[in-house]
Amino acid sequence: MIGRLQGFILEKQAPELLIDVQGVGYEVQAPLSTFAVLGSIGEPITLYTHLAIREDAHQLYGFSDKGQRTLFRTLIKVSGVGPKLALAILSGMDVNAFANCVHNEDVKSLTRLPGVGKKTAERLIVEMRDRLKEWQAPAPLWAAADQAEKNTQDQAFAEAEGALVALGYKPQEASKMLMKVADQCSTPEEMIRIALRNTMGGK
Repeated sequence: MIGRLQGFILEKQAPELLIDVQGVGYEVQAPLSTFAVLGSIGEPITLYTHLAIREDAHQLYGFSDKGQRTLFRTLIKVSGVGPKLALAILSGMDVNAFANCVHNEDVKSLTRLPGVGKKTAERLIVEMRDRLKEWQAPAPLWAAADQAEKNTQDQAFAEAEGALVALGYKPQEASKMLMKVADQCSTPEEMIRIALRNTMGGK
């Protein structure tokens, strides 16, 4: 299984993406919610993927976060809901909004989604109610992992900012320097080194 892709955007025309991963181009279909957070052609990208294998084709579907992918995988288990309709649902509604519709039995909001009629909306509510509980409560492991990673990054940023302030930079200036490099680094030392190098190079 291919569960994650990290590379560069070669082409993008919703719902299709072409991602360059070390010289190999992967064709991926993604919901509009993922397209909304993509960068430009040539920029780096990380997608969580689902590989669907059929007799006539292998199709990759890509998502900007694990929550979208989890909902996609849950949706395609529902009778009458295939990958195309699941992408349409994720394109028109985020994960939390969809969960709220199911919990509140909000047929009207679901029927506003492309390809979802009243019968399909009612079936989604019935079949998804219990399935949503499986990964929403308690919070899924991926959510805890993402939060732990964010806490580590925040701590590293704070340590690097304190060190730059100690070197004589103003807090606002130090924060601005680090914001430009934080995504490239995993430790305070890396952040400081690259931030200082960029500043020196800019003079």
